[in-house]
Amino acid sequence: MNRPVQLDLFENQLDQSILNGMYYERSSGKFVSYVLGRRHFEVSLGQCLGDKEWKERIMRERAI
Repeated sequence: MNRPVQLDLFENQLDQSILNGMYYERSSGKFVSYVLGRRHFEVSLGQCLGDKEWKERIMRERAI
């Protein structure tokens, strides 16, 4: 008799290459929002509602 095989259904779901959240796009100089790897919206530096410290941190840590 064959033994049952446990399948890991969530093994590949947490792919780190999928972008989620706000990023700073160097080529356009804009903040862009990604949802499940798809570009959702973009906003210029002056239109972004975050405070100066947040903007600087995103530009440093999440630049693409």
